[in-house]
Order: sequence, then structure tokens, then C-alpha cells
Amino acid sequence: MKLAPHLHRLGNDIVAAYLIDLPEGITLVDAGLPGHWNDLQHELSALGKSVADIRGLILTHGDSDHIGFAERLRQAGVPVFIHAADAHRVRTGEKPKTAMGPARIWPLLGFFGYGLRKNALRTRHVREVIEVADGDVLDLPGAPVIVGMPGHSPGSVAVHVPIAEAVFVGDALTTRHVLTGREGAQPAPFTDDTDQALSSLDRLTGLEASWVLPGHGAPWRGAPADVVAAVRGAD
Repeated sequence: MKLAPHLHRLGNDIVAAYLIDLPEGITLVDAGLPGHWNDLQHELSALGKSVADIRGLILTHGDSDHIGFAERLRQAGVPVFIHAADAHRVRTGEKPKTAMGPARIWPLLGFFGYGLRKNALRTRHVREVIEVADGDVLDLPGAPVIVGMPGHSPGSVAVHVPIAEAVFVGDALTTRHVLTGREGAQPAPFTDDTDQALSSLDRLTGLEASWVLPGHGAPWRGAPADVVAAVRGAD
């Protein structure tokens, strides 16, 4: 789905990944669930492009609902980038147990049901990655800038792409809680260190963008500082 010039979304408000389309090629941010491979093919076809036009995939962190088709894409020759602190997680799936927190039955069933429909149980770990660090500017279409956002995981990052007026935040925050169905800017569930995650939001406030794009929930149309204020004001 096209959001704006250069900017497209794969998936929906339950699980999303993003595509930045520029004349020099395509940069992907996150890889959703394995079944989003078909969504990717449809979006590429609509653009008159193919996997051969993808120059790189950046993962905001190493959780399974963000790496769905990453290994398949890597095997097709696309490099996969992730913060060094999450490299082990994306290769092995190992992560600490976190409290699930509040949940409501229908949103919870919807989240897991969507995962099953999109082949979540067939997620493959990524065998080889290129490690990145806070402040790196990647040699990919859009010159994406890595912004360290530890908290949800040690290697969580945001990805700032000024030409698309966008910052991709993964699970640093959410605009739709996948377990309760509550909409609006708020902290994301399944977070390793909630205090650290809230502190990391300060990293977003100085960024210039008109789109804030989470891995779960509707795109936020507005300044990063405003979404941070909304998260901090959430009950």
C-alpha cells in the first residue's frame, strides 16, 4: 500500500513492514511474517520492480514477527542489516522471557490468528547479517540513518530516512496494542526493559519527519516529538 511518495507499507495494523522506493533501488525496513513474502511480490509488481531491485533489508530488531521473509530474501542475494546487539537474537531466536501484560481475548486471538495465516510458525532465523551501530548511515537507497533505541531489545533501532520524511520505529512504540486492541500511541508489549525503552524515546524527538511508522498499528502522521509525547501521556 502506498503511503506517500517513495513510501509503501506491507501488511496491516497487526504486523507491518515497509518499502522505500527510489530511482536507485529499494530499501526494506523489517520483514514481517513469512507470509508477507506474497505481499512483497504484489507491491513490487505494482511498482514494476522485482527482488533484484532491493538493495538491502534493515531489521529494527530480531524478534520473529519482524524477520519473517528475511532469510528468504538473504538467500536471494539481498544483504540483511541489524544492530550488533540483536545479531545473536536474529540468528538463534533466543530472547529473555517477558511478562505478557494485559490482554483481551479477541485482539489476542486476532493477533495469533493473523500470525498463523501468515505462516508465523515457519519463520526462519537469518544465518548471516551485517551488523550496524547507532549513528551509521547505510549505503542504501535513501541513505538510512540508524538510531539506537535499546529497551524493547538490546539492539532495537529506529531507521530515519529523510528523503521519505519517515522514521521507522519497529517496536520502540506502538499505535495498536496487539494484545488489547487499544489504539493510539503507547508502549509496545513484550519489551525486555520498559524503563530503558521509554528513555530511548528521547532519541526520536530531534528527528525531522512527517511519518512515524511502527511495526504494529497505524502509521502516525506527524512529528516524532508529538508521538513521543503521546506515548508518555498514555495511561
